[in-house]
Amino acid sequence: MEKVYAVYMMANKNNTVIYTGVTNNLHRRVYEHKEKLVDGFTKKYNTIKLVYYEVFTDIEEAIKREKQIKGGSRHKKIDLICKENKNWKDLYNEL
Repeated sequence: MEKVYAVYMMANKNNTVIYTGVTNNLHRRVYEHKEKLVDGFTKKYNTIKLVYYEVFTDIEEAIKREKQIKGGSRHKKIDLICKENKNWKDLYNEL
């Protein structure tokens, strides 16, 4: 079975905060964010909506993409989200 990795963005209820991360289990990781199981940025800023993700089979490529997104401006992140999810709906239930 092939390993899958995801780069993802989470937003708070009002879409004023965006968090970017990488994981080897997107469903589990988003659940952890939603349930505030891990202390840190997402718990502090209540980022509970999965608004964007990309899937990779190579961890190096996933990490490279995460760094690229994190290094971009907020405007670029918003454009990326809007291109795939213009209404910023929570994609968690579609996983």
